[in-house]
Amino acid sequence: MLKLEDSYIHKGQRKSLVKTLEKKGILDKKVLDAIGTVPRHFFFDSALHSHAYEDKAFPIGEGQTISQPFTVAFQTELLQVNPGEKILEIGTGSGYQAAILYLLGAEVHTIEYNKKLYEKTKKFLPKIGINLNFYHGDGSLGLAAKAPFDKIIVTAGAPVVPNSLLKQLKIGGILVIPVGDRNSQKMMKLVKKTTRQVTQEAYDNFAFVPLLGEEGW
Repeated sequence: MLKLEDSYIHKGQRKSLVKTLEKKGILDKKVLDAIGTVPRHFFFDSALHSHAYEDKAFPIGEGQTISQPFTVAFQTELLQVNPGEKILEIGTGSGYQAAILYLLGAEVHTIEYNKKLYEKTKKFLPKIGINLNFYHGDGSLGLAAKAPFDKIIVTAGAPVVPNSLLKQLKIGGILVIPVGDRNSQKMMKLVKKTTRQVTQEAYDNFAFVPLLGEEGW
């Protein structure tokens, strides 16, 4: 069994992180509670534990990163998660974002392009009590076999909004995705009103690793 300690110091650091996120404009109490509950240091190599509660992104190997907590909170807030919703996450990465969705009561389906990361995270998350549906494959094409989804969240920067993802979204569903070039993206929130009508809002610039695959880079 995995031996990981969540000390009073770690819990205090999470409280400070939550206060930082509130000051930066995150208002959804459920999202803040989830960030305050998930031990982010569990997702770091022990050498980096002292940095786990800084509001920064950090490398996790394979050219990927664990997202900045503000980014995770911002995307999750836009997604408006309700308990029991079926959510597709594109880009499992370290599993931290998926853990937040799980804590909010979602049925999480998460797909990872990188085989090594997929295997590592699939093994790790159940050891800390986070039970999700894991898939290895091209997330830019979504997950047609399990569609439709109430919500879809993409944790990598896309050149355009993949058609496959919009098709796999339920009517009334929300897609949150960073769209732009390889260096900078606008966070987009798309709401599927009908099969032909989709509304969209754009938010501040973010920087994600590229979305790889047929409908990505």
